[in-house]
Parts: sequence; C-alpha cells; structure tokens
Amino acid sequence: MSQDPWLEDIPAEPSPTWNTWSISPSQAGQGSAHQPSLTSPTTSTPTMNISIEDLECHSNDHQTYLVTFFNDQIHTTLTHVPSTVEGWITDVQRTHQANLTHFIVGLDVEWRPSFNRTIENKVAILQLCVDRKCLIFQLLYADHIPMSLIDFLNNPNFSFVGVGINEDVEKLLEDYEINVSNTVDLRGLAVKKLGKPELKNSGLKDLTREVLGKEMEKPRRVTMSRWDTEWLSYDQVQYACLDAFLSSEIGRNLILKN
Repeated sequence: MSQDPWLEDIPAEPSPTWNTWSISPSQAGQGSAHQPSLTSPTTSTPTMNISIEDLECHSNDHQTYLVTFFNDQIHTTLTHVPSTVEGWITDVQRTHQANLTHFIVGLDVEWRPSFNRTIENKVAILQLCVDRKCLIFQLLYADHIPMSLIDFLNNPNFSFVGVGINEDVEKLLEDYEINVSNTVDLRGLAVKKLGKPELKNSGLKDLTREVLGKEMEKPRRVTMSRWDTEWLSYDQVQYACLDAFLSSEIGRNLILKN
C-alpha cells in the first residue's frame, strides 16, 4: 500500500456498485455473517468486470473465496493462522515446482490509514499472489510469523513484484522484522520494458491499462478503510486480492517480454 501513487488512482467518489458485507476468520462457518448473497457483483464501469464468491469452505483457521476479474478466477485464502500460511506456500511451490527458478510473486500490504502525521499504524495484512492463487495473511491477528514464510520471502530465485514495493517491504521490516530479498518495482520495470518514461510515476490502475489492456478501479472508501479490523468485508478481500493478482500479472507480462 504505497500511499502516494495509489491515492492518485482513487476516484473522488466511491462507486455505488461496490457493496460491503462483513466476514471474519473467527466467525468461520457462520453463514449469517455473509448474507444477503454469496456473490457480490461489483462492476463499477462498463469496461470493468469483477465479482467475489464466498466458497463457504470455512474452518476455524481460514476462509476461501473466488475472485473473478474479467476471465481470470483467483482462488483466495484469508487467514490469520500460521499453519494455513505454511500450507499455502507448500501448495504453490509444489504446483509450480518446474518454474521455481523464475518464480514471480505479486506482493502488497495494507494498513489502517492514519490522519495524524505523528501516528503510523502497523501493516495489517500481507497479500501474496502466484498465478491465480492468492493469500491474504492477517498479520495483526497472527500469534507468530511462520519460518516457511520468512524463507519464502527471502528466496533469491523469487521475484516479488508490486507498485511502490520498496516502501511496502520497508514497512514490513520496520513493523515485523520481515525481510523480502528480491523486489521489483513495476513502475521502473514498465519504463525499461516499454520504453515509456512517463510510467515512472504511474499507479496500478495505469499499469493495468497499459500492460494488460484492462480497466480497474480503486474505490476510495475501500482504500481508506479499516484494514486492521478482524472482520474484513467482501470488498476488502476482493480489493486486496486484486492488487496482488494484478501486480503478479503485470510483472509476469513485463519480465517475460523480450
């Protein structure tokens, strides 16, 4: 959540088609918390197509969702439990075992915005996306950081990509002593690969349009929402997933570009 370039992408008014329902890892299996619908269509412009489906594969340690962006379906795991994080890491590494020397991971973080210059809140969630599998780890509610995550983030063969990613990983280090070893800022990569210097200050919205040819929106009320709450809304899960997924897709397209 690199603040400056992202805020440039935020429309002045939130889209009225983004609806909010509360979800919580501590309320796993309580279907009433997810009413009135399992699917939340949230098309904010004619050129943007996005939805989230609650798969109701809930347990005491995680929740699962299917986020659809145009034709891409991203299987999303929300958790605050270290063992679930370990399982997710094992799964994606096993699935992509043949490509671990050229592994591209979309990375993003979110924290509660502060309107007091003397107060900066800790990172609340860490988002990772590999291909079409996304993890949203609620760091604030985790009892510890699993060693498998530390090793994953420090693997020199992995490229962690994002917009303003250096600021994000600096905050991870400051707040949790979590280091990320190999980061690639998508803005600089886009300038290099596309030969367009004007992209050096672009945000995720601009890069999505430029690289993927798709439109996306970042509603202000979601961007500036309470990311430190235990009860994340559908909109927050969808937003968090999409940021990491699009970072991964943009990175993959640019890195593999000749």
